[in-house]
Amino acid sequence: MSTLTTLLVANRGEIACRVMRTAKAMGLTTVAVHSAIDRDARHSREADIRVDLGGSKATDSYLQIDKLIAAAQASGAQAIHPGYGFLSENAGFARAIEAAGLIFLGPPASAIDAMGSKSAAKALMETAGVPLVPGYHGEAQDLETFRAACERIGYPVLLKATAGGGGKGMKVVEDVSQLAEALASAQREALSSFGNGQMLVEKYLLKPRHVEIQVFADQHGHCLYLNERDCSIQRRHQKVVEEAPAPGLSGEQRKAMGEAAVRAAQAIGYVGAGTVEFLLDARGEFFFMEMNTRLQVEHPVTEAITGLDLVAWQIRVAQGEALPITQEQVPLTGHAIEVRLYAEDPTNDFLPATGRLALYREFAPGPGRRVDSGVEQGDSVSPFYDPMLGKLIAWGEDREQARLRLLAMLDEFAIGGLKTNLGFLRRIIGHPAFGAAELDTGFIPRYQEELLPAPGDLSNEFWQAAGSAFIQSLPPEDGPWGDKRGFRAGLPAEVSLHLSCTGQDRLVTLAADAPPLRGEQLLIERQGVRRSHLAVRSEGSVFLRWDGEMHGVTLFDPIAAVEANQSHQGGLTAPMNGSIVRVLVEVGQHVDAGTQLVVLEAMKMEHSIRAPQAGVVKALFCQEGEMVAEGCALVELEPAG
Repeated sequence: MSTLTTLLVANRGEIACRVMRTAKAMGLTTVAVHSAIDRDARHSREADIRVDLGGSKATDSYLQIDKLIAAAQASGAQAIHPGYGFLSENAGFARAIEAAGLIFLGPPASAIDAMGSKSAAKALMETAGVPLVPGYHGEAQDLETFRAACERIGYPVLLKATAGGGGKGMKVVEDVSQLAEALASAQREALSSFGNGQMLVEKYLLKPRHVEIQVFADQHGHCLYLNERDCSIQRRHQKVVEEAPAPGLSGEQRKAMGEAAVRAAQAIGYVGAGTVEFLLDARGEFFFMEMNTRLQVEHPVTEAITGLDLVAWQIRVAQGEALPITQEQVPLTGHAIEVRLYAEDPTNDFLPATGRLALYREFAPGPGRRVDSGVEQGDSVSPFYDPMLGKLIAWGEDREQARLRLLAMLDEFAIGGLKTNLGFLRRIIGHPAFGAAELDTGFIPRYQEELLPAPGDLSNEFWQAAGSAFIQSLPPEDGPWGDKRGFRAGLPAEVSLHLSCTGQDRLVTLAADAPPLRGEQLLIERQGVRRSHLAVRSEGSVFLRWDGEMHGVTLFDPIAAVEANQSHQGGLTAPMNGSIVRVLVEVGQHVDAGTQLVVLEAMKMEHSIRAPQAGVVKALFCQEGEMVAEGCALVELEPAG
C-alpha cells in the first residue's frame, strides 16, 4: 500500500472542516468536494484542493459515488473520509472506493452491510443474546404488515429508517389513525436522505436515556471501547446535547455496556471508529438500539475526556497501524458537554432557517473551550442540507465546571441574520434539572414552557436600548443620520426614529442622556447596577443582545411591511425555502381542519402544510418538484360556506 499523502473528504460543513484540521496537522494535503452552491463554502475555502461536483441537492452532488471517485482520482487523493451523513454508511460507496484502489477511512463494506441496516443489526444482536426493544424489523414493508406489528407491540410506536440516522425518516405514532401518513412520510424522508426507504418499527419507551458506547478497532483483531456518551436531550429524535461520561453510570454498567459493544463490533469484523447505541431505562437495564458504522457528530466529547484524536486514529488504522493503547490504558479525565448549534426557529416547531449570516462571532478560545464549525460571517445557509452550523464543546474537571464553562461560551457567541437555537441551548444548559443531571429523552417536552417561552412584545426598555445602539453606531458619513451620532454633544436634544425588530415596530424617542455605546458595548444602568449589552452594526442592521437573545434591529420600512402583509393574505405560505415534494389537494376540493395540503422538504426533513380550518381549495400556487421561497403563497383556502 502506498504512503498516504492526500485525503479527500466526501462531505461538507463542520465535519469536513474538522477532518481537514487533523489531516493538515498530520502533514496531509486536503481535498474538498462541493456542490454548485457550496463553491465558496467554508469547507471548500479551507481545503488545499477543491473539486466541483455540480448540482444543488445532495442527490445531484454529495451522493454521487462516481463523481466522488473521479474527484479523488483527479486530485491525486489516495484515501477518502466519508464524514457522517450522506454516504458514510453506504456499503456500495466503501466497495467502490476499494475497487478504485483507494483507502476508505471507515469499516469494511461487510461490516456496514451487517450493522448499517438497523434491521440487520437487530437480528444479529438477537442472535448474540443482546436485549432488544420489542419491535418489527422484517423485509415486508406494506402498510398492513406495519399495522399488524404495531397492534402486537402496542402504541405508541417509533418508525425508523433502517439505513438512517440523525432523526431523518423517524416518526412517533400515537395510534393507528396516524400510521399510514407517518409511514409514507418517513419512507420518503429516508429515500431522500439515504437512498433507501426501508423502515422498522419498535415500541416507544417512556423516559429512557440514550447512552452510546464509542468503539474503535484495528486490522489486527484489537477492539476497545472509549467510554460512553449520554445523548438523551433530543428534539424530533435529533440529539441536541451530548456529554461524556454519562452522569450516574456506575463502573459496572460502563463495563457491561462497553464489553457488549466490543462483542458486537468483533462479531462483524469491524475496523475503525463506530458507535453502539443503547436505551437505558430507570432500572439500569439497557437495550440495543443500533450501531453507527462511522464517526459520530458528538465524538468531540469523547476526545475531550480521553485526550485522543479519533480522526488521527482513523487515518492511522486505515493504513494498517495497530491501536496504540489497551483497554486498561483508556483515559477518563474530567467531564465534557457538547451542544449542537442549528439554523432553526425553536419557537416555530424548530423549522429550519435559511439566509445569510450577517453576524457570526465565536467565543474566545481557551482551555476546555472548543468549537467545531462549518460557517463564517457572510456565509449563506441553504435549504438543501442539514441546518447544523457547528458544535460548542466544553471540558471541565467535573460536570459542573464543564456546564458553567459552556454557559459562558454560549453567552459569548453572537449570530445575526437568521434564526438559530442559541438562546434555546442557553436555557437548556442553565436549567436546574440539567444542572442536577436529571436526563432522559423527554427532557425538552417536560420543560417546554421554560425552554420555549412564548414570544411576547418587546419591552419599552428594549426599544430604548435598541434606539440608542442603532443611532450611536451609525457611521458619520451616513447622510443626515450621521449627524445624530454625536447628538449627546449638544446637537438635537431629542431624536426620534421608527425601528423594526422580529415583526414588531416602534417609534422611539431618545433623550440626550441615552445609554452610551462604548465600542460595541451598550452600557445600561438598572437600579444602580450597570451592565453591558453587545451591539454590533452589520449590513444596515444593529444586532443587540438582550436577555440572552440576539435581536436584529432595522429602520422600519413601511413599503416592505405592506408588501409582506399582502403576500400572506388569502393563502397558506411556505414556512421556509424548500422543495415541494407532494401536493395532496385539488382546486375545488373540500378539506377539514388539519388536512394535509402540501408537503415541503427542506434540509432533508419533510414539513406538512395543513388547513388551519375547514374550507374549499380556491387556488394552488405550487407544483411538485418546484423550489419555493419562504413566505411564498402555496394554497388559497375559502372558508367552508
